[in-house]
Amino acid sequence: MISQRARYAFKAMVALAKAEPGRGLQIRQLCEQEKLPRKFIEQILLALKAAGYISSRRGRDGGYELLKPADLIHVGPLLRLADGPIAPLSCLSRTAYRKCDDCRSEALCELRIAFDKPYADYLAALENTTLAQLMRASDARGLPAELVSEEVP
Repeated sequence: MISQRARYAFKAMVALAKAEPGRGLQIRQLCEQEKLPRKFIEQILLALKAAGYISSRRGRDGGYELLKPADLIHVGPLLRLADGPIAPLSCLSRTAYRKCDDCRSEALCELRIAFDKPYADYLAALENTTLAQLMRASDARGLPAELVSEEVP
């Protein structure tokens, strides 16, 4: 299950992706539009900025905007930024690997065997899905079925 922090980070990123190019959104607009708590969003936006996802401008016309197009922002790294490692077991983590304390053999571990393939499939989906794809899929769900293209998940 993803955290509330990750939920807010995704909402903020989608809102910024939908904002008018070159204008971005002020934090006040973002919080009002998406019904997000300002103090928490300030922390999340700082982390997104430090990671190179967004930029900010000060002043009357200031605000936040994406640094990259939404089709170059992948869900997996964004989720890791918000929540940290996403593996179900530390021995499967690609970014925070640690051998399980009670494991005698990773190759023979039934728990690792049970989670290995499903986790690999889940991870591949997160790593290959972009913010733009999520937005298109969301938009398509509001359309009549005959207008939805085959490529939308």
